[in-house]
Amino acid sequence: MAGMAEHTLWQGIRWRQLVMVVLLIGTTGGPNCPETVLAAAPSGASGAQTVAPQIAFIDERIEAGWKDTGVTPADQATDAEWCRRVYLDCIGRIPTVDELEQHRRDRSRTRMINLIDRLLGQEYVDEFARHWANVWTTVLIGRDTNNQLVSRSGMRKYLTAAFRENIPYDRFVQELLTATGENADREGAENFNGATNFLSGKLADGGIQATAKTAQIFLGIQVQCAQCHHNPLRTSPGAKQNEFWELNSFFRQARGLRRFDGGRRVAWIELIDEDFAGEGGNPAEAEIYYELKNGLVKVAYPVFIDGTEIGRNGLLPGGKLGARAGGVNRRQELARLIQGSPLMPKAIVNRLWSHFLGYGLVNPIDDLADNNLPTDPVLLEGLADRFVEQSYDLKQLIRWLVLSKPYALSSRISSGNAADDPAGGLPPRFARFYPRQMQAEQLYESLLTATQADRAEGAEAARRRDVWLSQFVIAFGTDEGDDTTTFNGTIPQVLMLFNGDLVKTATGLDRESFLNQVATASRKNADKINTLYLAALARRPSPAEVRLANNLLMARRGRAVEALQDIWWALLNSNEFILNH
Repeated sequence: MAGMAEHTLWQGIRWRQLVMVVLLIGTTGGPNCPETVLAAAPSGASGAQTVAPQIAFIDERIEAGWKDTGVTPADQATDAEWCRRVYLDCIGRIPTVDELEQHRRDRSRTRMINLIDRLLGQEYVDEFARHWANVWTTVLIGRDTNNQLVSRSGMRKYLTAAFRENIPYDRFVQELLTATGENADREGAENFNGATNFLSGKLADGGIQATAKTAQIFLGIQVQCAQCHHNPLRTSPGAKQNEFWELNSFFRQARGLRRFDGGRRVAWIELIDEDFAGEGGNPAEAEIYYELKNGLVKVAYPVFIDGTEIGRNGLLPGGKLGARAGGVNRRQELARLIQGSPLMPKAIVNRLWSHFLGYGLVNPIDDLADNNLPTDPVLLEGLADRFVEQSYDLKQLIRWLVLSKPYALSSRISSGNAADDPAGGLPPRFARFYPRQMQAEQLYESLLTATQADRAEGAEAARRRDVWLSQFVIAFGTDEGDDTTTFNGTIPQVLMLFNGDLVKTATGLDRESFLNQVATASRKNADKINTLYLAALARRPSPAEVRLANNLLMARRGRAVEALQDIWWALLNSNEFILNH
């Protein structure tokens, strides 16, 4: 019986793979030009006045790069292509058929601005907040669901509220670095603060991870190697061993108190600040020690990477030992110094540029070193300055990026842009949109969207989602707790996408299912196939795909529902579905 079931499973997979083989990627259509849209926007159009100069600056710099390198940009993406990618990048899922149709019906020259205003406005505020909470949960604490020192739900709750409110980025950084309280939103918690989860799992061994991740995420510099030795190839801030330990000194007043569930399992962490007497026992100096490679022991005090020193006193103002002269809260001072650093706006601009354009202006995105120059230093510096002038408004920065010319280009490779190949190690010129895999969270949300499945909320729904997402996580097990997400064709991944519960539900013919609604509608088969393609790929089928569908219908001997089920399954498992292109 088991052998028969296995044979039937793989027979079904092989049958449907025949459908997948000829699915085509891409289509052609009318131009989608941000310049035209912005030029046509009336002065009162929402967002138009504040974004036009910044977008013009981006376009001018990128076009200058094309001219300098002899690259010819790709054609503009179609309206549907651009619409699909902007839904994915802004709110973390593909658009529904109705949302595609709504954008198609908007024939105004400001339709791009109109859509962005909607996606960043009140209509989609819940989805915007959920998506960016997912993005930043991964950035701040990774995807490890077994870390008892971190509450993922607590982290998400804080981030969801922060992105719902669209708090300024400098305040966001300050709250994460200085947070105190309990990290888990448990029943009876009187001092819950989800922002504590950024540091609650990074304070072991004197806060080594807290030091490395703070520099990496908020300043865009990699200091982890300097923990043990100088980096001889760099002179940038954070490259020297003393600089690592001087930055580490800022975290020595932070302490995570473990609270247990009555046994050995940690139920939550309470993050506090407490007086630090230093490793030499003198709170007036509060020094720490580190060892050079030659065995010589050196001393470090809190000094920021730009050389700014703060008071050495390890006592808190009003701490347990009293309000002593010179007492200082080191984490608050660190937040203030990071907020005043020119690296902070550059780091977030580069991070979001990479999110929307596929590569950063500097790559890796967290390595703004002196020997790792940006593709365009003027562009990075200029955008960072403009972001500061806009009071660190993340939604404004998003507007500039998604309405820029490079973001609206097709992903098709041509003879004119084939040399723009960052995957081959060349600096990106953004002469085409670089296709990339959806993040696991985007795939999960897009499967729910394409199939019109209910989005359950609550702890159990979050647990099921995390279990599903964990199938795609590869953990490297480094000192920094790195992980990544990829669809690399492992057997569990293939089986989950081919026949997992989510896809089985999506391709089922239950009365309320999306596929059943399409299959039983009083419409022509061609219209039904169009609907499936629009739902999955935001386009209609090509002539070759229409011929395939007709051949499949004949192979199924006229059983249209079964043919539609095969097509729908193949679309959801196609490369085109899981790519943002």
